[in-house]
Amino acid sequence: MTFGDNNNDITTWARLGLKTVHSRSTDKPFWSRGNSFSPASSSTSLFSPFSMAALKPLTVYVHSAGPNPYKVAIVLEELSSPYDKIVVDNPKEDWFLALNPNGRVPAITDPNNGDFTIWESGAIVEYLVELYDKHGKLTVEHAKGKWTLKQYLHFQMSGQGPYFGQAVWFHRCPDDIPIAKQRYIEQTVPVFEVLETILKDREYLVRDKSTYADLCFVPWNRVALHAPFFKDSLWERYHIEEKFPNFLTWHRRLSSRPSVNKAFGESQD
Repeated sequence: MTFGDNNNDITTWARLGLKTVHSRSTDKPFWSRGNSFSPASSSTSLFSPFSMAALKPLTVYVHSAGPNPYKVAIVLEELSSPYDKIVVDNPKEDWFLALNPNGRVPAITDPNNGDFTIWESGAIVEYLVELYDKHGKLTVEHAKGKWTLKQYLHFQMSGQGPYFGQAVWFHRCPDDIPIAKQRYIEQTVPVFEVLETILKDREYLVRDKSTYADLCFVPWNRVALHAPFFKDSLWERYHIEEKFPNFLTWHRRLSSRPSVNKAFGESQD
């Protein structure tokens, strides 16, 4: 068994230091709030003949805990795009496998595009930016910059998420396998090193602007920086504060954005 885009054990995530996400106004998880966000009134048509005001909420399939659905929620919050959430208790049931044969979340269905369904969090983010970010809030105009953003998104998907996820999985595995725990904890450090190098002379990954690529790193970084076993294993042994100041400043800057606070159901006070 591997740890990927689905984890339904909310108790386990609580033990790792990740609390159940609640809305500030309703004290309900973010995925049960319903469609509480409306598109920006200044935006114009994306899907002719629809206006932004006429867009129907996207359906986002999520689970009770775990980082990957938060990437989608953060992007939707940034774009002020309406969406509803459906919690998938068992992604291996036939009804969900008909939507996503991989049997993992997140996935989305877009009623504004012929009920188009797409899965894999990175692909979903690219889809949302391509179709819903009409004013380029989360991307850049320069062609090379656009490819650089894709480069960093793919690095997050292939370099950060899998290694961080395996570190979590082996620390919650009933069988204690010290060598696996150590290996995957250690594999998080090269990710920090790469990001520290990139950020040594800039505030964000591309063109000093917060983009979808930056924001997609936030959920798994939160796990690495806040889950107790990560902190116990990483912080002192690898001198995280001293060795990676640019990375930490970048993460904290992103974490202070309203979209991140809303997606995680946290107060900005």
